[in-house]
Amino acid sequence: MSMRISSAFVILTLAAVPELRQAPASPPADLFARRYQDGESLHYLMKTSNSGRTTTLSYTITADVTVKKDADGRFFEEIAWRDMAVDGAPFVLPASSQAFRQLLTLDPNPKYAQIPDLSKVHPILIGPITDLLTFYADMLVAHRGNLAKTGDHFRFAHGTPASWADGQRIILGEDSIDFDVTLTGLDRAAGTATLLVRHVPSTPPQIKVPAEWMRAPVADTPNNWVQVEHTAANKFTAGIGQETFDVTITLSLADGRVLAATLENPVQVLERECDDAALAHCGTPARYEIRRRVEIAATR
Repeated sequence: MSMRISSAFVILTLAAVPELRQAPASPPADLFARRYQDGESLHYLMKTSNSGRTTTLSYTITADVTVKKDADGRFFEEIAWRDMAVDGAPFVLPASSQAFRQLLTLDPNPKYAQIPDLSKVHPILIGPITDLLTFYADMLVAHRGNLAKTGDHFRFAHGTPASWADGQRIILGEDSIDFDVTLTGLDRAAGTATLLVRHVPSTPPQIKVPAEWMRAPVADTPNNWVQVEHTAANKFTAGIGQETFDVTITLSLADGRVLAATLENPVQVLERECDDAALAHCGTPARYEIRRRVEIAATR
């Protein structure tokens, strides 16, 4: 049911939450302002396909969103997850996962742009939680570019590695990205705006590279993704490569709601099985692609 495919499947969205103090000085564009109403609700149907080296996992799940106010009078969204199907078959989430509530906002409030405590949920729910966070965090990045007309564009240099290592099975897991944001469509008649947020290798990437054989580029940019997994006593699976995202978001001009979004996430990987922690004694390299696609669509 689960599969190890990439940082993106687990916690890559850490890279999508740059510290607000690093943002450009220009104010957020009113074009994307979220105009919340206390108590409003909506739903997102999420569809995901994860293709790895040998297996593919697909699932659908529904996110129920309720808008609330916190003690500071700031709006946030409380998300409950339900009706999951994995590879076409219903999957009943444990009671603790059904009771879990994810907190997000489309306002520039870093309090809600955080990875929640994922130990509280079934591992199969980690993907939906972090992918939804990616869409919201990308909107926070887009706010900072003061985009106003079709074709407006900016690049946000981030670079700081995001880690998904757990210190036990995954002993090293990092990626390093920048953001390239374009307002690709503005339809006043339909009341929508469309953004393309590309997660691209940072210049230069800031990931750790633990072995010399990992330095040669796997694709057409310097490597910005690395993972080392401890698979057995004195056995390690080590991968290096290039990871990118193309995230397309359509939002309502009336109230700033995300109406629909897609995420395309390929990772070009070179992987070797190694007999030592230094990754000096390794087998023949294997090249493959990890590819994920995530879609969400809003309903009332």
